[in-house]
Amino acid sequence: MANALYDTGRNYFLQGSINWVADPVRVALVSISNQPTAYVVSLSGDTVYASVPTGARVGFSIASLGGKSGSAGIADANDAVFSAVSGPTIGAVLLLRSTATANASDWPLIAYIDTATGLPVGPNGGDITVQWDNGTNKVFKL
Repeated sequence: MANALYDTGRNYFLQGSINWVADPVRVALVSISNQPTAYVVSLSGDTVYASVPTGARVGFSIASLGGKSGSAGIADANDAVFSAVSGPTIGAVLLLRSTATANASDWPLIAYIDTATGLPVGPNGGDITVQWDNGTNKVFKL
């Protein structure tokens, strides 16, 4: 699969339900291999973080992405750092819009990224930095 926006994410942008710059956006690291549970993406069927099996969830950002900006349909943000990551091999990065609900499982999915430098990566208990593209696509391009 190539990097893409979930249908839910695109619809939220079109309806004005997601403001990339103002809204809190979180990052999740997921396993897409069979160790112990794989996440098999469905861009049209997956709508919220609960779509990701618990066993495939490797890491989740505590803080929202900082330094977000948008221009000409291109979303950018500061790199995301995950501390002391362990677990199965990370094959994809997800972007979610956090909401007022405390239950992250209900947060809508925005983007799926599995084609990036450094992916897949096997956690070894150290920090993992998700470094967004510094070229033309940045985090993603609408």
